[in-house]
Amino acid sequence: MSAGASASARSNPTGIDEARAAQLRAANINPRTGLATDYLNHFNEAIMLLEMIPDMPECAEDFLLWCPLTYAEHFTASNFKARDLAIEAYEQAHPAVRGEFDRLTSTMTSILTAVGQAMREVSQDKTRATLAEQATGWVKPLVSLAGGVINGGSESDIDTIMAG
Repeated sequence: MSAGASASARSNPTGIDEARAAQLRAANINPRTGLATDYLNHFNEAIMLLEMIPDMPECAEDFLLWCPLTYAEHFTASNFKARDLAIEAYEQAHPAVRGEFDRLTSTMTSILTAVGQAMREVSQDKTRATLAEQATGWVKPLVSLAGGVINGGSESDIDTIMAG
């Protein structure tokens, strides 16, 4: 490999062409992973509602209106200006990256759905508040982990940084 090719590979480790990478960056889509943090707003909305329930029990009704959405459903329903690009980039993401991301978002969806079902089955505000606090404690760290996947964080990245 020539010195020029080696430098090019280091500056573009994903192998996607620079024009495509620039297009993704301009749309707030990580060119290395093909994922956009905008999807996490879907989960942050649920977390925000859950955090309000202990102080304002009537917010439980708002949380119960939250509906799970897949990545594509979220972007299709959003005003995200590059929504078609976001969906396309997600579909083209490396299977291991997308698999890890989907595992995390599926877990968050399962937790939020189960908590919603439990809240529908109880009548006391105190019980709903406890459910909300527990769910928040479970989902917030998963949102952070999903953000790490979107941003391409991994041990190999840390090793590369430390070696440089």
